[in-house]
Amino acid sequence: MDIDHLLSTTRAVRRKLDLDRPVEPEILEECLNLALQAPTPGNVQAWRWLVVRDQDVKNRLGAIFREVGEAYLAERASAAPSRALASGRHLIDVIERVPVFVIPVLAGRPARDNAVDAAFYGGIFPAVWSFQLALRSRGLGSTLTTYHLAREAEAAEILGIPDGHTQVGLLPVAYTTVPDFKPAPRTPLSEVAFLDHWGTPLS
Repeated sequence: MDIDHLLSTTRAVRRKLDLDRPVEPEILEECLNLALQAPTPGNVQAWRWLVVRDQDVKNRLGAIFREVGEAYLAERASAAPSRALASGRHLIDVIERVPVFVIPVLAGRPARDNAVDAAFYGGIFPAVWSFQLALRSRGLGSTLTTYHLAREAEAAEILGIPDGHTQVGLLPVAYTTVPDFKPAPRTPLSEVAFLDHWGTPLS
């Protein structure tokens, strides 16, 4: 796949996940190995990756995901576009049926200091995006969700994650039901990028 096309069409996939097609372990390992090549501050490589296939574990995490997600959507109902809410609603409804969950985890806990935490989270989010791009190039989709983090300790107990580790999301992973995606509407670069000083047009 052309790199520019890959970068401009890798979407947050919620509705178009194939819930019935298994995801091969070797495909996940290929994608995770590519993710491990992402840059990491100081080459610390503090990332950990928890792949969840067990249906009972998915059911227990899914219950947390649904409860938190439903409350979030209820709060956003009057503010968010209906299409966005419908997409989120669909994933909440089917979350346990998604073949695989991948949970990125960082060794350590946030410091609640912006400079320190920027480096902390910067130690895994490039790898998460690399993982998602690798999935997309192989016909799979995902979306980075955070609903279950509202009850991170409960999820950690279900997953056996030891103290001193930070979950940074949950990626539902499946093959997609369509072969390709289109670039999404975005605010023009001229409105979001500045030159030298805030508010000065880039060009």
